[in-house]
Amino acid sequence: MSRIGKNPIVIPEGVTVEVTEALVTVKGKLGQLTQEFSDVTIKIEDGQIILKRPSEHKDHRAKHGLYRSLINNMIIGVSFGFTKELELIGVGYRASNQGQKLDLALGFSHNIVLEVAKEVTLETVSEKGKNPIVKLTSFDKQLLGQIAAKIRGFRKPEPYKGKGVKFVGEVLRRKAGKSA
Repeated sequence: MSRIGKNPIVIPEGVTVEVTEALVTVKGKLGQLTQEFSDVTIKIEDGQIILKRPSEHKDHRAKHGLYRSLINNMIIGVSFGFTKELELIGVGYRASNQGQKLDLALGFSHNIVLEVAKEVTLETVSEKGKNPIVKLTSFDKQLLGQIAAKIRGFRKPEPYKGKGVKFVGEVLRRKAGKSA
């Protein structure tokens, strides 16, 4: 049996979970999320969500753990939320925001302007002597990761000096330069 899928999900106070034929809806203080599912049965018992699969088929085993993780992330998101921080490393790299528009200066001839989804809260921190940081906060983990990956994709960190956009706490694999 799946080690992840067999664990029950505890529903915290202030979170409501509704299960229809092929849709799970989770409502909490931060928002509402829905997820379609198939090949598993979802039951709510004693304030816990239990997922069961119909057989030991490879697809059923894979989806068992997948949907358990997705529903767990939805519950954590609507009750606590998720945060990702990106750090801009490089001379002249800057970040600023006005509402939901993120303006990035990453060494290209023009600044990159990105319109961020309204479900994501955007904040930029620029302190003198430190690298600029872009903070993204949301209750939707998938959307947050997609936007963070898109921002990082504009200028990925290069392996020699480490210049580029990286996640805070990310360890970069560095290379030695040419030997003289």
